Parts: sequence; C-alpha cells; structure tokens
Amino acid sequence: MPFNKTFFLAIASVVMAMLTIQSGASLAKQLFPLIGPTGTTGLRIGFSALMLWLVFRPWRHLPVGRNWRAVFIYGVCLGGMNLLFYLAIARIPLGIGVALEFTGPLAVALFSSRKRSDLLWVALTIAGIVLLLPDMRSADALDPVGVALALGAGACWAGYILFGQRAGSLASGGVTVALGMAVAASFLLPLGLFSAGQSLLSWQVIPLAIGVAALSSAIPYSLEMVALKKLPAQTFSVLMSLEPAIAALAGFLFLAELLSLTQWLAILLVISASLGSTLSSKSAAAS
Repeated sequence: MPFNKTFFLAIASVVMAMLTIQSGASLAKQLFPLIGPTGTTGLRIGFSALMLWLVFRPWRHLPVGRNWRAVFIYGVCLGGMNLLFYLAIARIPLGIGVALEFTGPLAVALFSSRKRSDLLWVALTIAGIVLLLPDMRSADALDPVGVALALGAGACWAGYILFGQRAGSLASGGVTVALGMAVAASFLLPLGLFSAGQSLLSWQVIPLAIGVAALSSAIPYSLEMVALKKLPAQTFSVLMSLEPAIAALAGFLFLAELLSLTQWLAILLVISASLGSTLSSKSAAAS
C-alpha cells in the first residue's frame, strides 16, 4: 500500500490541534475567576483574530458575493462553540464537557456514514463517551444548565465542521480561519466587555489571554482547517473523538485525577474507533 503523505499530514494536524486546545483550556480556566467565561472567550477570540490577520493577511483574498454566507455562518458557529463550551465547563468538569460536546461531531459522523464499518466506529465512540459520563441519578449529578450548554456547543461544532469545509474551499485554510475568527470576534468582544468591564484590559489578564488565544484558537483552528480540506467530514469527526480521551489523560497527568477501570475502557473504545475510522478511510482512498 503506497504511503500517502497528504493523508498522514492531515491526521497529524488533527492530533496537534487537540493537544494545543487541551493546553489552552487548562490555561483558560485560570482566567475564569478574574473575568468569567464570557470575558475569557471574548479575549481569546479577539487576540486569535488579530494574530491570524497579521499572519495570513486575509484582506488580499476576501470572498465575493454569496461566498460570504459560508464564511459568516462558519464564524458564527466557531464563536458560539467557544462561548457555550466555556460557559459549560464553568458548571461541569472539563472532561465531561468535552464528552457532551461530542454529540455534534458524532452526528456529522453518523449522517455522513456510507459503509457499515463506519457505523461500527461511530458506535464504539458513543459507547466510550457514555462510559466517561457519570451516573446522572446519583447525588453528584451534573448541572443541567451546564449539560445543555455543552450540548449547544456540540451543535455549533457540527456547523463548524460542515461550513468550515465549504468556507475552506473558497480560500486557503489560514485565510478562512482568519475571516471566521473576525466574524466571531465581532460579537464576542462586545459580550466580553459587557460581562467583565475594565477587568478585561487588566495587565494581569492580557498575557494569559494571549497564551490562551495562541493555544486554543490560532494554532489549532489553522491546523484543523488544513485537515478539513484533506479529510472527509466523517473521518475528521471520528478522529476528533480522541479529544475526550486526551482531556481525561491530561487530568490524570497534570491534575492527579485517578481514572477508574471503566474510564480506561472508555478511552480504549474511543481510540479504537478513531484508529478504525482512519484505517478504513485510508483503505478506501487507496483502492
């Protein structure tokens, strides 16, 4: 079977995007006590947009006519996904928030499926995510508002995948992300200022916000756009299912959160689904 450099570059881009996003999420939670999740989202997206515009200079490749529609919806989905997710993890644990948010990519994977084996990988992913969730009937049941916010973030994530592919076909990946980030910043920055006020511009906050912007938005979304242009929506979505597992492992490594046997099994199921989808897609492309 011939080596497909483009295919493996796309997979590597997805994995690196997930690693940087998890690092950025850990840093972002340190800002919540200072400016809240809405203020954190506004600064993160604002600085990300600035970084991307300086690097990719998208004003030289602006869409024309109806092409703006896909870019605008992509930007709205991007911004909504970030805002709802940060609001969710202010109420529920990070790993659980990521797992619930995955209802969006899973829906894309399910409805994009064309082979029976693809449904198997989706089923394994669902099983893994269900095992990662706590018992909702226990005394430690999740905050229902946090759950709803995480599911809303998942819906926005599905739109981000679908409209990201359409917008990405109009220009280079970096240009598309820069334009989408500017759309998101146009409504998130005012919300952040309204929520946090002058605290948003504190010198105690700005350095952390720049780090969050680079790790959580500018770098990973550029990498994801590279992947979206080279991978089918279904493959991208199931590959991204590694993210709850990465979040759980990060909690163990950096926060000393012990994992139960059931949670380790969940991680194994998610990784198996991701690898199975990847190999299945590669075999189909090579045949």
